[in-house]
Amino acid sequence: TGSSSDMVKHGGITSRMAEAFLATGSSSDMIATGMKAEYPYYHTTAEIQEEAKRLVKKCSHRASIKTVTNEGVSIDVVTVESKQASPTNRVFILFGEHSRELISPESGLFFLKALCGEAELDSQTAKVAAVLTDNSFQLVLNGNPRSRVKVESGSYCVRENPSGVDLNRNWDEQWNATGVALADVNPGPLPFSEPETRIFKQLVTEFKPTTFLTVHSGTRGMYMPWAYDTNHLADRNQPAMMEVLKTLDEKHCKCPFGAAGKEVGYACPGTSLDWIYDQMKTPFAFAFEIYVSPNEDEDLTNRWLQKVQGGGSSLLEGGSHLAHSHFSDLFQRHGSDFVHTSKSTAKQSSRQKDDDACFSQFNPDTKERYEATVKNWASAYLEMAHQSNQKLKLNSTMIAA
Repeated sequence: TGSSSDMVKHGGITSRMAEAFLATGSSSDMIATGMKAEYPYYHTTAEIQEEAKRLVKKCSHRASIKTVTNEGVSIDVVTVESKQASPTNRVFILFGEHSRELISPESGLFFLKALCGEAELDSQTAKVAAVLTDNSFQLVLNGNPRSRVKVESGSYCVRENPSGVDLNRNWDEQWNATGVALADVNPGPLPFSEPETRIFKQLVTEFKPTTFLTVHSGTRGMYMPWAYDTNHLADRNQPAMMEVLKTLDEKHCKCPFGAAGKEVGYACPGTSLDWIYDQMKTPFAFAFEIYVSPNEDEDLTNRWLQKVQGGGSSLLEGGSHLAHSHFSDLFQRHGSDFVHTSKSTAKQSSRQKDDDACFSQFNPDTKERYEATVKNWASAYLEMAHQSNQKLKLNSTMIAA
């Protein structure tokens, strides 16, 4: 084997080493520094894969795992469903499109543990067995595994795949090679140019979800289509999606929720959120941002509550979007991957210069905050499935829409 200097390239592990880690399951042994040294409660890419395989074997429900490969890139997908059920709701959740958002796959792994009977969710959450009666789940736990290995080595600001492409701007939905404002938002040379997004497209096309969720971090918010511009509000199933988000907000977030692109004046083309909703006609399509650093979290919560109590609630109930002037200063202060202003853009770009700052912005940096985050949001994922399923059962025409 080579020396440690041979293993590290441009601040991270080479793709060949990443493949070796995935094959041998030895990443935690070979990476002596970086994430596992600083934050040992996080899982490496190899550990996520190993734990998923273990859970599938011992799961109390019907579970399977398969690996899909495209141009040498391999991504695992886990399916969980009741042994007796004929599910009404097919729930697809995509974790880890952005590699620096480590907490996204961590929450997905905890959710898988809960589905398989090895972790407890919030007591107020619907019970797993009851939800699985009508819901099947397909989970991509680690959507950007090659770049996550680099993040695990200590390069905590890496967002894109190894080709420098933002996987959440590479979908063929209002795709625009020049219409993005952030320096680290590269949509790629063509829609679906990347093997990762081609794998995602294959999976969702085969699974045909009735509920879709993509999970991110860097702030807290819950969004529905459209993200691609500021002139269109999702009309198909819009009231039902808003009702689901409102219910989840009360229990799990107390954060901004609504239509992503209508919130403030920033175009966000090429997202998985919009493609799934538009091309797959998925009745419920959501994007969650599940964590922000504590020094911003309290301000975000307080400002959101002030906006809601100061007339924002009636605006939302009346069908207004968050681009309304009543909310605009909140988003100028707290930027989002789905919602931007020129001021929040500059702020977010500056975060990428320091690895430690990146880690703390996007991920819990104490075990206590880590455990609280994964438990809260895994509970939210289950509640989302329960809520969307109840609405599908009341209105079966949503599925045919």
